[in-house]
Amino acid sequence: MRIALLLWILCLSLSAENWPGWRGPRGDGTSLEKNLPTRWSDTDNIAWKIAIPGKGHSSPVIWEDRILLVTCLQETEERVLLCLDRRTGRTIWQSTIIKTPLETLHRLNSRASSTPVTDGKMVYVTTMKVNERKISAPNVGAPRMITPGSFMVAAFDMKGKKKWEQNVGEFISAHGFNACPILYRNLVIINGDHDGDSYLAALNKQTGQLQWKVPRENKTRSYATPIIRTIGKREQMILCGDKSVASYDPANGKRHWIIDGPTEQFVASMVYNGKYAFVTGGYPERHILAIRPEGSGNITETHIAWRVKKGASYVPSPVVVGPYFVIAADNGIASCFKAEDGTRLWMERLGGGHSASAITADGLAYFVSDRGITSIIKPGPNFEVVAKNDLKELVSSSPAVSQGQIFIRGHKHLYSIGKGTN
Repeated sequence: MRIALLLWILCLSLSAENWPGWRGPRGDGTSLEKNLPTRWSDTDNIAWKIAIPGKGHSSPVIWEDRILLVTCLQETEERVLLCLDRRTGRTIWQSTIIKTPLETLHRLNSRASSTPVTDGKMVYVTTMKVNERKISAPNVGAPRMITPGSFMVAAFDMKGKKKWEQNVGEFISAHGFNACPILYRNLVIINGDHDGDSYLAALNKQTGQLQWKVPRENKTRSYATPIIRTIGKREQMILCGDKSVASYDPANGKRHWIIDGPTEQFVASMVYNGKYAFVTGGYPERHILAIRPEGSGNITETHIAWRVKKGASYVPSPVVVGPYFVIAADNGIASCFKAEDGTRLWMERLGGGHSASAITADGLAYFVSDRGITSIIKPGPNFEVVAKNDLKELVSSSPAVSQGQIFIRGHKHLYSIGKGTN
C-alpha cells in the first residue's frame, strides 16, 4: 500500500508542470499533464472564480501555488502585476509596474497584453512608457495620430518588490504594445518589432544590464513571441515578424538563417515538432509554412517543406498534437493537417471569433473562442468534438495549465477549472 501511494505521488509529480510564461513551459501551448478537465460551465467544475481589477489580455502564468498576471488600472494609469494563490484565487500581493499615460491601441488589444515570465525566483514583465507627444502613425491605411513610447522591462521578486527596470529602446505602433519576454539561461529576451527601428534584445536576469541588441531590418510591427530549441548542434531562437521568419543564436543574437516574408505582420507564435518549424500569419496575406530549420543565410528558396494559405490564423497560435498540425483561424474555422506533408484532413467551423492561442494536453486540443466557449477537439483523420464548454464571458487571453487545472482569464474574471492536485 505504501509503495502504491509513493508511485501515485511520483506519477503526479512527473506529470504536473509549472506554466511559467507565454504558452507554457515550452512556449508552444503543450502540457504533459493527464486527465485535465474536459467538461465545465460557468458554474460547474469551477474551483473558484475571482474578479480581476482593471483591464488586460495578459495570460496567467503559474509557478507552484502562485498565479501571476498583469492588468491596467485605467483610472490611475497604472500597469499592475498581480500575484494570486492558485488554490483559492486570493490576492497575495499587487505591485505597480509603471504609471504612464494610456497609449493608443487597436480595438482588439489592451494596455496590459504582455504575459509575464518567471523562473520561480523572479518575475519579468514588459510595458510601454508612453510619450505624451503624439505622432502620425506609420504603416497604416487611414492617417491618425498615435502615442509613441519606450520599451520597458522590469523584474520583481516573488514577494512583489521591484528589483530593476530597464529602458530597452523606442516603441512605435498604431496597434499598441505587446511583447512577452522569454528566458534563456541568464538572459531575459524580448522582441522589439515595431514601426520604427526594430530590434531583438537580451538583458541580464539579475541586473537588467543589456547583454546584446541586434537590429531588425524592415521597421514593421509584429507581436510574435520567439521559441527556443536545440536543433542539430545549434541553439535556435526562431520567430516570425519584420516581414520575415528568422533564427538567431539566443546567446548572442547572431542570425543563423532567414526566410523572406511570407507576409508583413505577424502575431501568432511558431511551433516546432522536431522536424519542421511551423509559422502562421499574418497581414496583409495569410500563409502557413512548414520550414526545415537548418542551413545558413537566406533559405527562402530551399527550406520550405510545404505551404498552404487557406485556414491560416493571424492572432491565435497553433499547436502540434502527435502527427497533426492543428489551428483555429481568427474567424473560428479550425483545420487539421498532416504535419509531415500539409495534407488537410478536415476544416470545420468551431463558432465565433478566436483570439486566444490553443493549448494541448493528453492528445486533445483546446480552443477558446472570444465568447468564452472552449471547443475540445481530438485531432485525427476525422473531426471529433470531445466537448464544448461555455463560461458565458468574453475571453481574449490564452489559457494556462498547471496542477491538473485549467486557468482562463475572461474580460472580468479569472477562472480555475477542475479540482486539481492541490
